[in-house]
Amino acid sequence: MGEPASVARLAWDITSGIEAGELADFYRDLHRHPELSFEEHRTAAKLAGRLRAAGYGVTEGVGGTGVVGVLVQGDGPVVWLRGDMDALPVREASGLPYASTVDGVMHACGHDLHVTWLMAAAEALAAARDSWSGTLVVIGQPAEENGGGARAMVADGLRERFPRPDVLFGQHAAPGPVGFYPHTPGLTMSAVDDIDVVVHGVGGHGSRPESTVDPVVTAAHIVTRLQTVVAREVAAKDSAVLTVGQFHAGTQHNIIPAEARLALNLRTQDTGVRARVLAAVERIVRGECDAAGCPVPPEITVLPGHPNTVNDAALDAEIAAVHREVFGPGTVFDFGPVMGSEDISLLPPPGVPYDYWYVTTTPPDVWAAAPGDGLMEKFANVPGNHSPRFAPDPAALVPGVRTLVSAALSRLA
Repeated sequence: MGEPASVARLAWDITSGIEAGELADFYRDLHRHPELSFEEHRTAAKLAGRLRAAGYGVTEGVGGTGVVGVLVQGDGPVVWLRGDMDALPVREASGLPYASTVDGVMHACGHDLHVTWLMAAAEALAAARDSWSGTLVVIGQPAEENGGGARAMVADGLRERFPRPDVLFGQHAAPGPVGFYPHTPGLTMSAVDDIDVVVHGVGGHGSRPESTVDPVVTAAHIVTRLQTVVAREVAAKDSAVLTVGQFHAGTQHNIIPAEARLALNLRTQDTGVRARVLAAVERIVRGECDAAGCPVPPEITVLPGHPNTVNDAALDAEIAAVHREVFGPGTVFDFGPVMGSEDISLLPPPGVPYDYWYVTTTPPDVWAAAPGDGLMEKFANVPGNHSPRFAPDPAALVPGVRTLVSAALSRLA
């Protein structure tokens, strides 16, 4: 690894010429044109075009809509930089002049920032390629939000078709006053499982419920009972979140439907807790269906999730030290593990270390106006990721480029 102070100076030199206005234009264009998971065709094309113009060998369509750019500059380590590209099925309510033009779709998680950071970091490093040695691989990943993008790229040969990494770096936009870069060694994000439940009842006329087995009532009991799992079956020292994200049933006011569907989301940080909660979900769903007299057992499907995101502790300490040199000692701190989830850990080959950190993006006026006195009180009251009012400050654009550039240079310089 390069000495942090010299890496920081080089990172500043390399990024000092970034045109902030042009970068903001690129970002705002992405924000106006969000694309859902595996539909990121326009976003991928824009990233691929900029990488080609900067001198990268570019492969498109990796894992569906993924983009991989490779720049070889002599001997040295191989660094992977990753940014995810997809948006969310959220109707924007930010009031921004560059708000989404796609009804019901929004970059509510900041992936438009991620693509912009990745693109600009790749361009800056390419322009200064005489100052470093090694291989830079830039990955525009699709479909992080539905959990399938990293798996799709790996299944499409990401690890075999492109230079094997020595390290992988990534970052995420987060709420918090602009100017902070939280790092957490070890466990930083949680494992996630999605669970689909189908409750089978007996449909009929709304005026004759006695002739039916109402799946809406049964599913409602399931939803209520599930709220006790974390509160009464998970120890206070452990962490888990169980969310009912969807409840679908019925077609008309006066028809009792034949089935109801639930979509659940589980976040855990311990394999034993995960197994316990999954077992509780199955027990409650089957028990409520039995109690209601459902004619056939419910369908319970646990979809492929992804594991905890666990930063390599030594690598994280090194990159945190570089970021302190770049931005100042008070800007980097350990936020601790969060219940959010990521699929970046699925990208590198086994044994390859990775580091994943955050870039805070809340505009100063929004932060100042948020209720609360301390950091955590305000943090809970500003629009966060997945909110229809999530509106990152473009002032975080250039700093987010510097975090990636400096991390890459810690190995390449």
